[in-house]
Amino acid sequence: MNNRFKNWQLPKIEHGKLTKWNWVVYRPENFKLGKKTDIGAFTAIFAHHGVTIEDEVQIGSHCTLYSASTIDDKQGLVVLKKNCRIGSHSIVMPGITVGENTIVGAQSFVNKDLPPNEVWAGSPARFLMTTEEYSEKLRKRRKK
Repeated sequence: MNNRFKNWQLPKIEHGKLTKWNWVVYRPENFKLGKKTDIGAFTAIFAHHGVTIEDEVQIGSHCTLYSASTIDDKQGLVVLKKNCRIGSHSIVMPGITVGENTIVGAQSFVNKDLPPNEVWAGSPARFLMTTEEYSEKLRKRRKK
């Protein structure tokens, strides 16, 4: 984590009201937020059946986390494990756990549990590579 979290503080969260950073939680009594998290503007979190975001999670702007779906009557706790990253404009459906250190690409639709240390993207999200392979790709790219 970089230094921008040096003075991180838990934001004030009220039902249906934008936070200081322009994201919103519905049913905050069912919402748990870890430390040093980064949630992008215009993200909506529907915590009717519980949403837990662990420490050092990053969520891009315009994402949606659903713990209940009225179309198919699915419901369940959504868990974003430590240090996972969710790309902007992504959707996470009810009952889903995104594993520790896992990366979800932008505009992805997550409708099944994602294991730790992997990179997923698409609609529906599909496995692309491990985070170790991803890091190696980035190192090679930087050397060029």
